[in-house]
Amino acid sequence: MKLLVGLGNPGAEYALHRHNIGFMALDRIAERHRLAPWRKKFSALVTEGDIGGERALLVKPQTYMNESGRSVQEAAHFHKVALADIVVLHDELDLAPAKLRVKTGGGNAGHNGLRSISAHMGNEYVRVRLGIGHPGAKELVHNWVLGNFAKADAVWLDAILDAIAVSAPRLVDGKFERFQTDVAQALTPDKSDAKIASAPSEPKAKQSAVRHPAGERGNKQQNAIAENLRKWMEARKKSE
Repeated sequence: MKLLVGLGNPGAEYALHRHNIGFMALDRIAERHRLAPWRKKFSALVTEGDIGGERALLVKPQTYMNESGRSVQEAAHFHKVALADIVVLHDELDLAPAKLRVKTGGGNAGHNGLRSISAHMGNEYVRVRLGIGHPGAKELVHNWVLGNFAKADAVWLDAILDAIAVSAPRLVDGKFERFQTDVAQALTPDKSDAKIASAPSEPKAKQSAVRHPAGERGNKQQNAIAENLRKWMEARKKSE
């Protein structure tokens, strides 16, 4: 079993904050793979199910960011999940928006959620770093991460969340480099449609047995997102 942890702060007032992109990613994964409804356990909201034929437990700690490790430790201990099988999705100031990197271990770069998990569990877990960009000055960081995404961010944010959800089977299977590559290619406008069509979302047996109308709607939505992303990138180039 893989333990997928999304970092964020609980409560409606924080829902659209940049600091909550980890929560957003897990919500999109759960929706895409039609997992069970979220329930309260381990001082968190959790759901579980098969993702690409592998079992995964998704955890959104409800302890606030600086106590995230307590929730992760409870869930990992109960399910006997090894540290190497814990994958944490979190916001990353040092990456540009719409960029993603995967690494194991390393520093916590002042991130209170990572610091808490490392203090409770050790440092050698997998991190999926989701770029939110840097405001440019240290004194602006607090309000930046605890501020809502701008309306202009909606296109790239929606695109990367969908790409993460589509490619989640790679993440659960431990194919972290392939996951990173698939997400990057899905965000390249001229390759989006092909990647979306080929990326695994369910075991082959289930794919042949179930034809869910949501899949067709999802493909149409993905095509629209890819087109919107292309337009957004063109507009950004013109403004530079």
